[in-house]
Amino acid sequence: MAGHEPSETIHHRKSNRGVDCRSRSSDKAASAGCDYVIAAGGDGTLNEVINGIATPNPPRGGICVGVVPLGTANDFARSIGLMGDIDATIDILQVKTSARIDLVRMTGERTRYFVNASSGGFSGVVDEKLTPEIKSAWGPLAYLRSAAAALPELHAYRTTVTFDDTERLVIDLYNVIVANGRFVACGLPIAPQADPGDGLLDAVLIPKRSAAEMALLAAEMLLGKHLSSDVVTFRRAKKISVRSHPGMWFNADGELIGNEPTVFKILPRALDFIVRKR
Repeated sequence: MAGHEPSETIHHRKSNRGVDCRSRSSDKAASAGCDYVIAAGGDGTLNEVINGIATPNPPRGGICVGVVPLGTANDFARSIGLMGDIDATIDILQVKTSARIDLVRMTGERTRYFVNASSGGFSGVVDEKLTPEIKSAWGPLAYLRSAAAALPELHAYRTTVTFDDTERLVIDLYNVIVANGRFVACGLPIAPQADPGDGLLDAVLIPKRSAAEMALLAAEMLLGKHLSSDVVTFRRAKKISVRSHPGMWFNADGELIGNEPTVFKILPRALDFIVRKR
């Protein structure tokens, strides 16, 4: 939905998948001079809306984005406090209180933008298993279902990660998460200290460890206490480069994108987003 006033002019586009939204709604909203684009769906739908208005260049103003969390995970909506009653969320959207938030540019096989998080490695294998049919049948448990199906394919990646072109780590990793928001996989607080308006990326690196250590780490992740673990490597940076062998598959806001090497760069305060009034 996109319009100048919710009660007056609404342009509605319906799609079965978020991937449809980029060509069918967001770019048309920009050319039509709309003030607001509201994504009614999950993180994938929101991601396509954002890429629609950010491609080829991030918005400099004029279009404000909002979200009605109707998807499976709704992790970015959760990060900015828009989870809960849908009517209450719509009331927040109608108030139209906005804030400038960071956008992340992800450059690999192609350029992609995201607002919440990108994961590579084991997460990419999980996303490959996460079909629309599984999402429909399992709902919020779909991520656990797909992770269980992907476990036999768990292996380490020899990975080089560079932060701000200065610090370089070479490490065997199961997973790499680059976050702007706090949650992934339907509410897992993977980056509990992340702030989508602080101009920094939060990187969480999950290294190869024993089964017992990984089980303990999983419990700490559920509680959001894993950043203090000796197992996890945590960094903040404005730019992060990832190269691995074998190549990791990455997602962007939960949507499988492609193989690395990948460079992530923060675009500070690049997007106007409707938020809850403080």
